[in-house]
Amino acid sequence: MNKNLKRLVYAALCLALCMVLPLLVGQIPEIGKRLSPMHIPVFLCGFLCGWPWGLAVGAIAPILRSFLFSMPALYPDAVVMAFELAAYGAVAGLLYKLLPRKPWSVYVTLIAAMIAGRIVWGLAKWILLGLAGTPFTLEMFIAGAFTKAIPGIILHIVLVPVIVLALEKAGLVENGR
Repeated sequence: MNKNLKRLVYAALCLALCMVLPLLVGQIPEIGKRLSPMHIPVFLCGFLCGWPWGLAVGAIAPILRSFLFSMPALYPDAVVMAFELAAYGAVAGLLYKLLPRKPWSVYVTLIAAMIAGRIVWGLAKWILLGLAGTPFTLEMFIAGAFTKAIPGIILHIVLVPVIVLALEKAGLVENGR
């Protein structure tokens, strides 16, 4: 199959997962939202398809989900998430392509993408809330990006590398190589 067509299909599958996974984990009381289910397919898209596809799926998913399901709320949540997820997909795809194909590089790539995305999230939230005249403090950033996100961070660090390494072993990961 043509590489671009394969990437398009993988990206479409990841985008579909971004729509469905929040519905599934939302059924888990009190922790479902904190698992950040839309992040997983965006990370996978970056790993599978490369940075342009990861960026595109990350930017589109929260906005599309907001229009389809009214969750997350379009402004500021979906807009801020669009920047955050675009950074996740782009950094994951770029670093994964640049680093050697070793199991450790999947973890390094994922953690770097998670940090970059959270920084972008904080900057986008700071700018958008600032335009609305609402303060966004360092404490709010730490709480939103790290403290409240601990269940999702753990899930991503455990699940995403396992999936990527299994797809590598199956020969399904190309990412520009």
